[in-house]
Amino acid sequence: MERRQLGRTGLEVSLCCLGTMTFGEQNTEAEGHAQLDRARDAGVNFLDAAELYPIPPKPETQGRTEEIIGTWLKARGGRAETIVATKAVGRSAMEWFRDPPAPAELSRAQIREAVEGSLLRLQTDYIDLYQLHWPDRPVSQFGSNPTIYRAPEPALEHSVRETLEALCELQREGKIRHVGLSNESPWGVMSFLAEAQTWSLPRVASIQNAYNLLNRTFECGLAEIALREDVGLLAYSPLAQGYLTGKYRGGALPPGARKTLFDRLQRYETPGADAAIEAYVDLAGEIGLSPAHLALKFAATRPFVTSVIIGATSPEQLEHDLAAFDAPWSEETERRVDAIHLLRTNPCP
Repeated sequence: MERRQLGRTGLEVSLCCLGTMTFGEQNTEAEGHAQLDRARDAGVNFLDAAELYPIPPKPETQGRTEEIIGTWLKARGGRAETIVATKAVGRSAMEWFRDPPAPAELSRAQIREAVEGSLLRLQTDYIDLYQLHWPDRPVSQFGSNPTIYRAPEPALEHSVRETLEALCELQREGKIRHVGLSNESPWGVMSFLAEAQTWSLPRVASIQNAYNLLNRTFECGLAEIALREDVGLLAYSPLAQGYLTGKYRGGALPPGARKTLFDRLQRYETPGADAAIEAYVDLAGEIGLSPAHLALKFAATRPFVTSVIIGATSPEQLEHDLAAFDAPWSEETERRVDAIHLLRTNPCP
């Protein structure tokens, strides 16, 4: 498995990152451990979690994903060779993350509480990459790269400097090694970089945003930042929550699929999405790739991508996704993908 530099941290992470948000909901502890074992065998050294997980977020399951990773780390060892990333929730009305219950925010006190909770659940002394799951400030659209801008309502927010100062304290204590962003905008990334340089605070190493054939908005402003500032993309949802595999074609609802179980995939059910999905799935068949391999290899071949986050609920899905990183990619495939994109541009930002 290819490895790439994580920002300017000196760490090398696998091009494939194992996402774990199904652990504790769709996957049992034993199934989570089996996925982690197989990923390690395949050369994956990078794991992504969050205090929010599993998905969908519920107070009765919150934190279970990190607990499953923690029992695996304790049972299997190899902590020093494993790059563990997790996240603190951004501003939210969800109150069950904090004790006593309170709306979530990226304040100094809440960031510390979030880190301490993750360390306990992960059964580790440090987190390699600690990410802000989404901004504290109001944004136009979750994901922060809308194709239509709508001014958000003004609201209270903690400054970027305050947030970085809180992370700096935890870094000095050895509880986190490096910091990253998620669901951020170009303005957000540059603000964090500027404040870090001005005040000698932790420099963000990465940004975790949605990126796939249906949503290439990262390329509109963030890609240049990623390359020039060494803040690489950790691409989540590379399969568009399964839509780019073709499994939901024609309104199909496969047993056990997230759409079937939770009906939470509206991000990929926007006007124009069906036509784009059909075009990419058809292209995959024409060039002899599975739709999943086309989508995953596309993300893996972008120069601004540090790692592609995959998620699976079965051993078969995991094997198929891992094999995508060895799939072929040609100039002709690139040309044909871009031709579809020009006609069906970013239907699912």
